[in-house]
Amino acid sequence: MWTVKTRSLASACPPGLPYGPVNYTGGGRRLAQHQSLRGTMEASSSRSGTLPSKRRSTGGGGHQPSAQSLNDDALRCIFSRLTDHFDLARCSAVCNSWHTIIDTAHLMRDLYYKRNPQARIPGSAISMKSYFEALAMNEHASALARGPAEVHQWTGHAMRATLCRMKSGSVLTGMGDKVLRLWSAESCKYMNEYNVPNSRKLVDFDFDENKVVGLTSSQVFIWRRSGPKSIFQSCGDSFNHGLCMSYADPEVVIGCDDGRAFVYDMYSRSYSNIYRLHPSPVTCLALTDDQLIVGGSTFGNVAIADQTSGQKLGLLKSAFAPTVIRCLSFSANSHLIFAGSSSGYAHCWDLRTLRPLWETRVSPNVIYSAHHFTGDTSTLAVGGIDGVLRLICQRTGETIRSFIMDADHQPESSSRMQLEKKSSRPVESGPRQQVEKKRVREIAPDARLDNIPMNLRPPITGLSVGMKKIVTTHGENYIRVWKFRS
Repeated sequence: MWTVKTRSLASACPPGLPYGPVNYTGGGRRLAQHQSLRGTMEASSSRSGTLPSKRRSTGGGGHQPSAQSLNDDALRCIFSRLTDHFDLARCSAVCNSWHTIIDTAHLMRDLYYKRNPQARIPGSAISMKSYFEALAMNEHASALARGPAEVHQWTGHAMRATLCRMKSGSVLTGMGDKVLRLWSAESCKYMNEYNVPNSRKLVDFDFDENKVVGLTSSQVFIWRRSGPKSIFQSCGDSFNHGLCMSYADPEVVIGCDDGRAFVYDMYSRSYSNIYRLHPSPVTCLALTDDQLIVGGSTFGNVAIADQTSGQKLGLLKSAFAPTVIRCLSFSANSHLIFAGSSSGYAHCWDLRTLRPLWETRVSPNVIYSAHHFTGDTSTLAVGGIDGVLRLICQRTGETIRSFIMDADHQPESSSRMQLEKKSSRPVESGPRQQVEKKRVREIAPDARLDNIPMNLRPPITGLSVGMKKIVTTHGENYIRVWKFRS
């Protein structure tokens, strides 16, 4: 009999669910299987201190058995003795055959019931989905709060990248050279790009699994991600001086410098409503699951309005006005609204009571971006002009950790050159890429920043949080992904 003790594999679990197959083929699959089992199986007799250094040979040739020689029943027996869902998930991610064994034997479900026997009771409030989501969130929060980190950096644009978004393992960057580029958050590989026509300059953008939505000062652009690449742009200059946007199918809400919000229907391709949010420019927007528009302003206030009727439902105020609200992030799980301001304060309001929970000055300068991973109710990431990446407790506003680059360590270069196929696409669409791995240094929350060189803390102009990852842009041509391990 065997017990199994897994190591972390190269494959990452997809956000929200702790397992899924990764398709290895040929020698890569056999190597992954062999290395995983060789490094993870121990004899059950190790508990009594009699672990042999090598498995006895079964024949005169002296060949050691490999993972390839184990049949499905043997692998099923080994996997069934795992006592941790993440260990089982990592084994499931090695290859399709391992995933099939674990899935058809319902090992995840059996381990879930073993951990939660009360879940077998009819009408139990504990569901398998919520249990796995909680496991994933705990793993994410633990990695950000206590785990080691490293940075993967690469040159992604010809000029500069000032904004980034990360969803479902993909990263979208741009706004400096009139092109948006899509990358893999795990491998940092180039995936696709979307060009802005007519020499327009983007001021904001976002994306999902089907499309990319971009905003210029007077038009909305929509690119299709799957199938033949196509682009749609709204007709004419329907609004003037658009500053920000947020969307939830089927509508895009655009904030303008005259304080109005334009609601654009992407399917009918027309503007359905125009609302007055502020007497001053709308600097940032967020949409809630309850169809509420949340809009920040240059006066330091945050307006709450109904997306359907435009009725203003409340006004969130800061005790430290005048200040400019530069960014917003809404937590659907806890009904909290987070904001970063030009005075260096991070703010938190409860949407249910419209009252502030805390306002903490976490930076001496402007906070450009604040974001948290969807479903996470523990950690908020903020970054700004001082170049320090800070992780803040969502409940109290206290700084948990602060990071900059490590000056005493030479970066490791991992050659990841994108080969450009001249016959299929132009040279500009396949950037040559070299990813550097860099260490980070954790600094005290009250550290004197003027003693830290600026090259170690370039301004963070945009950030976005994914599962155990944070992507940042710095107004330069490079992109950084901060990876945390639990």
